[in-house]
Amino acid sequence: MKRTFRLTVVLGLFCSAALAQESTPPADTKGQLHGNVQTLFQNYNPDEAIGAQVPDAKAAMNSYGNFTYTYGNITAGLRFESYQNAILGFPNRFKGSGIGSRYVRYNADNLDITVGNFYEQFGNGLSFRTYWEPNLGIDNAMDGVRIIFRPIKGVALKAVYGQQRFDFSSRIINGDGIVRGIDGEINLNEAIQGLSEKALKVTLGGSFVSKYQAGQTFERDSTVFNLPNNVAATAGRLGIVYKNLQFTGEYVSKINDPNADNHYIFKKGQSIFMNAGYSKKGFGITASAKYVDNMAFRSDRDALLFDVPINFLPAITRQHTYNLAATLYPYATVLNGEVGVSGELFYTFKKESKLGGKYGTYISLNVAAVNSLDTSHVGGVDELINGYKVNSFGFGDNKYVRDINVEIRKKINKSWNINYLHYYFEFNTLVTPVTQDFKGLVYAHIDVVDVQYKIKPKHSVRMELQSLLTQQDKGNWATGLVEYTFSPHWSFAVMDQYNYGNENPEKRVHYLYGNVGYSKGASRIMIGYGKRRAGIFCIGGVCRAVPASNGIEINLTSSF
Repeated sequence: MKRTFRLTVVLGLFCSAALAQESTPPADTKGQLHGNVQTLFQNYNPDEAIGAQVPDAKAAMNSYGNFTYTYGNITAGLRFESYQNAILGFPNRFKGSGIGSRYVRYNADNLDITVGNFYEQFGNGLSFRTYWEPNLGIDNAMDGVRIIFRPIKGVALKAVYGQQRFDFSSRIINGDGIVRGIDGEINLNEAIQGLSEKALKVTLGGSFVSKYQAGQTFERDSTVFNLPNNVAATAGRLGIVYKNLQFTGEYVSKINDPNADNHYIFKKGQSIFMNAGYSKKGFGITASAKYVDNMAFRSDRDALLFDVPINFLPAITRQHTYNLAATLYPYATVLNGEVGVSGELFYTFKKESKLGGKYGTYISLNVAAVNSLDTSHVGGVDELINGYKVNSFGFGDNKYVRDINVEIRKKINKSWNINYLHYYFEFNTLVTPVTQDFKGLVYAHIDVVDVQYKIKPKHSVRMELQSLLTQQDKGNWATGLVEYTFSPHWSFAVMDQYNYGNENPEKRVHYLYGNVGYSKGASRIMIGYGKRRAGIFCIGGVCRAVPASNGIEINLTSSF
């Protein structure tokens, strides 16, 4: 508490100095104050047809204000947060107003030191990643010290030490555990003078991350188990670039870490992530593979969902942006075990060719497949300790997802652009519970036609038609969107979603929603009204459930 108070006082002094300099700046001042604010307000109306939730307050608001002051080599920042109360779908324990992040940073020459809250990532994040995603309600920021040292060109050393943000109740509330980590990376071509001009570029890296949380004991089947105080993960990575070819790979191993995610077994964890690709102008091909076994890694062993994750395991499927594909059956990594592969091929037919036409034609194919681990059952004490046995790195019998999609983008003339996509999904809702209406494999086809017409300079219309066909879950869906933009200030949009294939006629509801937006400079306000269906909202393979709602939304953003 004393440390938090001191940091807040320091930041207050920096911000006060910044405001003073903004009003009467000395001739030689180098201080700068920057920031941004965001407010999301929603009111909620009852709507039995869509199962809309209405909180007791009948309204909610999330607000953030980030302020950063830089003077020479010193940077100080804070984030003010306010939840009155939290928007439905966000952690409902977020409440009140106060400082949600504060830090002071010194960065000069080859040394970079941060005290307070910070975000950092080692490699791909398999061993360590902290980040803030306000649209998901995720913030696992470190609260402590970070040191980055670059002793020579091409070499970077990092060290982090502290606790993670867990909650917010008019102030930051950190989790119980303490996280310690070191990371090193060397770019051989930059560090070794004789390799600087070589076509083969090689980067090596490695990290060690551990967490401390006071151990406990628990009893299972008349056996007493002692939970470890310290749990560590070790990772190594390799990056290679040769002309148009590139490869990245990372492996992480974690010692026994009994936790709520794995039902407190003592099995070791490991994960592998590899990506290879070839690209040149107009053509590219990539392939990825991922293996995850018991890799839930949190600074609090009893936490679940979004709370205090130390690492990040990216999804191997494509991150879709169109509504039906992105929100009905989105896939996120299964922390306790999965094997997946994916590949993408894209090609641009040249201008003036038969298939390219006047402006060229872009086409891509993306395929992803994820299954369970190849495991077998174990019994007796071994089952109590390890839970299961892994037979190989291959696919197990349980299908998690198949995602095959084709995209074609075509500019017809100066006024018309068309984008067409087809998706085929096989999605296991027992593994990723995105719906309460069906448990098992969903087989779905989705078609999207996105057309943009430029009426005249600054005036354009965009139209979307989406169709989802399936015999499982809620049945067929259709979505239509019309958006008119009068740049640079105004935009208007109306969207309707209709679950016309639902077996229950009472649930064949039109989800009609409209909004108007106005932008000026770095500020934008958007006001919307209508029905929102329940679904899943994802960013970067991390998802949160969004309940159905009916009401007004106001979103205001501004930066300076």
